[in-house]
Amino acid sequence: IACGMAQTDKISLLIDLGTNGEIVLGNKDWLVSCACSAGPAFEGVGIKCGIRAISGAIQRVEMLENNTKIKCETIDNQPARGICGSGLVDIPGEFLRKKIIDRSGKFIPDSSPYLRQSYDGTEFVFVPAVESATGMDIVLSETDIKILLYSKGAVYLGMSVLADEVGLSLDKIDQIYIAGGFGTYLDIEKAIFIGLLPDLPRNKFTFIGNSSITGTKICLLSHDARQLAEDIARKMTYIELSVNPRFMNEFTATIFLPHTNIDLFPSVKKVLGE
Repeated sequence: IACGMAQTDKISLLIDLGTNGEIVLGNKDWLVSCACSAGPAFEGVGIKCGIRAISGAIQRVEMLENNTKIKCETIDNQPARGICGSGLVDIPGEFLRKKIIDRSGKFIPDSSPYLRQSYDGTEFVFVPAVESATGMDIVLSETDIKILLYSKGAVYLGMSVLADEVGLSLDKIDQIYIAGGFGTYLDIEKAIFIGLLPDLPRNKFTFIGNSSITGTKICLLSHDARQLAEDIARKMTYIELSVNPRFMNEFTATIFLPHTNIDLFPSVKKVLGE
């Protein structure tokens, strides 16, 4: 209801980026949906220094001067408290581009002076304890990156399998709506670069913020909207990914940057020179 995809002829895809990664594909004539268990990583949970998108959360990172300097952008420009979801997408993309990690998500030795060894492996120090708002180092570990790869792989494959179920390829989708508070601050280029979103023309992507709240407000104010919600629910077809053989068989291929088949991401292939 919030994006209007159920009232247009265009084939649209709606994805709510969160723990469950709800995805809907269709138009006014048909709708199919699925939920891929992306886990809570995009909301900062399960990540060593992950936090919600609050003041002081790192949301953008840029490596400068041959990876010897780092520029961190935080929400409200406050001292860093941790890394939020948009930062957790931004960072692996920047690291891959600057050859700090390889396509499997592992740190490349001696690629930056910010790398160090800790009790649970290699990690990257974004902000030292003396400069952070928490009095602790703000870091991202190799284990954190692996968790993010699992999360982004589940989301991308969920979209791909859903399209395949109705005989479509992702490039046939006219519009992609990205919902959720985290999605509002997402960098599309970085999200494509790590293989979270498909490599499609950038004008196909639209942020719609917290669509669940928007849709609820519309329904509270309109009897017609409430009737539309019931109509949408009745014609929705749900695809269970946990028993889908393609989802189970191809998941491993998605936990690379951006994918084991880099030909699916031509713009990334061009940048990486592969």
